[in-house]
Amino acid sequence: MVADRLDDGVRIAQLLASEVTGNESGLRGLTVADADRDVEPTPDGALAYRIAREAGDPVAEVYVQPDRARIEALTAPDAVADAAAAAGLRVRPKAVRPPRTLVFVEDGAAVKRSLAVLEALRTGPDAE
Repeated sequence: MVADRLDDGVRIAQLLASEVTGNESGLRGLTVADADRDVEPTPDGALAYRIAREAGDPVAEVYVQPDRARIEALTAPDAVADAAAAAGLRVRPKAVRPPRTLVFVEDGAAVKRSLAVLEALRTGPDAE
């Protein structure tokens, strides 16, 4: 059994970006944009990259903290919250206009579970 868990925010964000760029099924149509290859994690979260539809419309931003990554959904807040809760991820609303949903990816194993969140962004109510 593995005793260590991957809890490096930058590495978690890299794994998530790899899933977006390499997934040919449920995430088809999403891409990583504006990536900061030299991002340094901060306690509040530093912007690592955006996730956008192929048309260029950003649907999420990914931030890195020292021990986790955070997906900040820019669209489909209710669908994202439902998908995150169903996947067992910590989720909370962000009180801004328009509303956003925050999803916390706390370790490397949670990256696969977070794909349901990205799929909700791809197919959400405002998807083209």
